[in-house]
Amino acid sequence: MSDTLRITRFSARAAIVPMKMPLQTSSGAVDRAPLVLIDCETDQGVRGHSYVFAITPVALKPLTEMVRAMSDLLTGDELIPHEIERKLTQKFALLGLAGLQRLAQSGIDMAVWDALARARNLPLARLLGGVPKPIRAYNSKGLGIMAPEAAADEAMKLIAEGFHAAKIRLGRPDASDDLKTVRAVRKAVGDNITLMCDYNQSLTVAEAIRRCAMLDGEGLLWIEEPVRHDDYAGCAEVAAATHTPIQIGENFDSAFSMQVALDRHACDFVMPDVQRIGGVTGWLRAAALAHAAGVEMSTHLFSEVSAHLMTVTPTAHWLEYVDWADAVLREPLTVRDGHVLLDEKPGSGIEWNETAVAKYLAG
Repeated sequence: MSDTLRITRFSARAAIVPMKMPLQTSSGAVDRAPLVLIDCETDQGVRGHSYVFAITPVALKPLTEMVRAMSDLLTGDELIPHEIERKLTQKFALLGLAGLQRLAQSGIDMAVWDALARARNLPLARLLGGVPKPIRAYNSKGLGIMAPEAAADEAMKLIAEGFHAAKIRLGRPDASDDLKTVRAVRKAVGDNITLMCDYNQSLTVAEAIRRCAMLDGEGLLWIEEPVRHDDYAGCAEVAAATHTPIQIGENFDSAFSMQVALDRHACDFVMPDVQRIGGVTGWLRAAALAHAAGVEMSTHLFSEVSAHLMTVTPTAHWLEYVDWADAVLREPLTVRDGHVLLDEKPGSGIEWNETAVAKYLAG
């Protein structure tokens, strides 16, 4: 095989995949995962795979079309991730490097890196300079807004899947119900299980300070996104007033926005989302910033690719595990003793179960 691979096209397919465990957050319920499945095809037959999460089915069609439009711009180009990223960034700068454009570009970036790793017969971790190894993970599939007793029962199910950590969604109308839920879950799982919580941006700054103070002393590893994600001044107020570490970052739309948050001391931890931060290429830049700042960095969703990225993240903290794409994957991730296991298979490990894909295709 020649060292030079060229892109023939990127294909994009919209799918709506059922979730094994529906998730009720303070901003609404999610029981299906709208995904765009992306394939990077090359002139030497090597194919790279990735997917992006459209959040809502309404976004599936425009996101799919955005990937296809980007494909037309890249046909014939050499498979060089940083050059592809530069070309797309220049082309779409006036449109704005966020929103659906960012998701589509990140999906293309992940597929390109996957194809490159496969072409060199290397796991993505090794291509990036790391080594496949067990990655510490927490179960983030469930524990939505529900009664304390139900949350306690669901927490036990999540831990029984092989995890030693889980995340609780908070943001009930009455703050005391959040506290009751945290305590019920803690009583059920015991003191040796790590618990995090997530407010999904549901609080004002004043209410966040009040509720976070209420949760101090409950043994939570972090409190995630208590206020609007881009209110870095407000986040900084909450972080300064709270003993429990504040976690933000899933909505960083680039390493630049993450740098602003770090400069303003808006958080104690960061957790970029690989589809919003700019794919593998954007993640590597963000990881360097976290390293320079001495801030622990976790992942958000996309467990398959993110596990590889954690092997080359100097301040790697926790992998967020969800199984939302499992229904269309040939080989879902393996979890054992609180860790996601990586092996020596080339690429990120994403392979489509085409029978299942055909079943869940949308439109």
